Amino acid sequence: MNGEKEGELKRTRGKGRVLWACGMVLCAVLLWNSSASSYQLPAVNLGFTSFLDGGPPAGPGFYLTQYFQYYYSDELKGPDGDRLLPSFADESLDVFVSLTQFIYQSNCDILFGGKWGLDLIVPVVAFDLDHSLGARAGLDENGGGVGDILVGPFLQWDPIMGASGPLFMHRVEFQLIFPTGDYSRDKELNPGSNFFSFNPYWAATAFITPKWTLTWRLHYLWNAENSDPNRGFGEAADTQAGQAIHLNFASAYEVWEKRLRLGVNGYYLKQITNDEVEGNYISGSKEQVLGIGPGALLHISPDTHFFFNAYFETAAENRPQGFRLNWRLVHHF
Repeated sequence: MNGEKEGELKRTRGKGRVLWACGMVLCAVLLWNSSASSYQLPAVNLGFTSFLDGGPPAGPGFYLTQYFQYYYSDELKGPDGDRLLPSFADESLDVFVSLTQFIYQSNCDILFGGKWGLDLIVPVVAFDLDHSLGARAGLDENGGGVGDILVGPFLQWDPIMGASGPLFMHRVEFQLIFPTGDYSRDKELNPGSNFFSFNPYWAATAFITPKWTLTWRLHYLWNAENSDPNRGFGEAADTQAGQAIHLNFASAYEVWEKRLRLGVNGYYLKQITNDEVEGNYISGSKEQVLGIGPGALLHISPDTHFFFNAYFETAAENRPQGFRLNWRLVHHF
């Protein structure tokens, strides 16, 4: 009899453990689905550009730029910067991004001395998301594919010169992000956003000394409605990501004349209005992140330049927090 009671007690405890585990997974699933609406901003320029961004390295003409960026995160963040998923979810996100950029800058002044130009970027994105929550979590990536194409007319002003060289150079661009990328409403992470965005910016470089520079690129982001939101929104007819500002900043010092600059680089993203579902604001849905790290710029020749940047993220809310490595090769024809 004692053996039967002990066996029954073990079975009861075993069932309790199973129910506890199922309950924890269910809580994780509910937590993700309730917060999935917070991961709505489109992919934007976080750390792709850095040193000497206020002007082209070789004046007017045609430029081809190739970017490669690797991003890794093992922690998805919620509204207050806490973990979105429980620790046993063991999430791991790898993102590989290739951007091919075509730029033409004319030598024709059209407005206050600004020379017109056109910027075209074609992205290719691949995701690899792993976690231990299983299929019921509704937390999936759409593999890889072409992202949203960006087109940006711009005005570039000639550098303001001083006795020892340039003092200041800047540019304004009116970026348009078109929903051309791969998208599935049954996936939470997609190469494309499925909505149009307007993302203008002002980029500038100040020469504190002939060798020491300070650069920034300040963006404003506005997003149109998504008429086919992902499954986390149930039967909602439309959603709209909130407005945001994001900033790239960098400072470099020329350690090898006309060859090598070393410095620090960073970015900051702050969403300033909440996301909406069918016209109703979602409280606590604003995204935020700060990334900062070292970088280098190698001038291979007057027409060819190579950038490397590393960023380590902190203060993330409603988005992954991790690190990213960025490689960029620019050539002027």
